[in-house]
Amino acid sequence: MSTWAEAAFLGLVQGLTEFLPVSSSAHLRIIGPMLPSGGDPGAAFTAITQIGTEAAVLLYFRRDIARIARAWLASFVGGNRRNDPDARMGWLIIVGTLPITVLGLLFKDAIEGSLRNLYITAGMLISFGLLLGMADRYGRRRRSLSSLSWSQGLLFGLAQAMALIPGVSRSGGTITAGLLMGYTREAAARYSFLLAIPAVLASGFYQLYRSWDIGSPVAPGPTALATLIAFGVGYAVIVVFLKLVSTRGYMPFVYYRLALGTLVLALLLDGLLSPY
Repeated sequence: MSTWAEAAFLGLVQGLTEFLPVSSSAHLRIIGPMLPSGGDPGAAFTAITQIGTEAAVLLYFRRDIARIARAWLASFVGGNRRNDPDARMGWLIIVGTLPITVLGLLFKDAIEGSLRNLYITAGMLISFGLLLGMADRYGRRRRSLSSLSWSQGLLFGLAQAMALIPGVSRSGGTITAGLLMGYTREAAARYSFLLAIPAVLASGFYQLYRSWDIGSPVAPGPTALATLIAFGVGYAVIVVFLKLVSTRGYMPFVYYRLALGTLVLALLLDGLLSPY
C-alpha cells in the first residue's frame, strides 16, 4: 500500500475515532506500525490531522460558536454583558483550555516520546474505559451546561489534559469528568466538543509550523489528504454520536476500549507489537 493510501486510511481512522471516547491518538499509534510502511506516524501527524476533525466541529457548531464569540467580545465593552450565559461560556472555555496548554508545554518531550509506549496506551484504554463505565452507570446526569461553575470548568480542563497520553481520549476524559460531576450525557459531550476547539487547533497549527522545519514521518501531501478525509468523516460522526449517546449511553464504547486494550496487551506480550 502506498504512503498516500496509508495516509488516507489513517485519516479515516482519525475521523472515525476523534469524537468517540475511544482515543484517536491511540488508534493511530496502534495501527501505524501494522501498515506496510511500518512505524509510528508520530504526534505531529496526529495533531495536524486533528485540524480536519476540529474544522468539522466548527462547521457543525458554527451558530453556537458565533453566538458565544459575539457575547464574549461584547463583555469587554459592556459590563452588563459579563453575566450573559454565552459570554460566561466563552470565559469557561478559556479557563478549561489552560491545563492542557500548560501541561502540554511542560511535558512536550514525554508526550512525543516515552508516553507513546504502547504498554501505557493499552493501560489507559482499559483503565479509563472502566472509569467511563462507572461514570455512565452511577453519574446522576441531571445538570445542564447552564449550571457550569468556574471550578467545574477547570476540572473539565484537567480531564481534557489527560488526553495528552494516547489511550485516554480527549472526549472520553472530559465526558467522564462531566458524568462524574452530574452532567447529562448530551451536555458532557457538547462541552467536550466546544472545549477541544482552542487546544486542538493551536496544537495542530503549531505542529504544522514545526513540520516545515524538522519534517514529519508522513509527507505533506499525504498528511493533507488525511486531514481532508478526517474532516468529512468527522462531521458525519458528530451527527451520529450526539444522537447515539442520548439513547444508548456510553457502554458500547466502554466494552470496545476494554477489548482493544486487552488485544494490544496480548500482541505486545506475544512480541507481535513493539512498545515503541
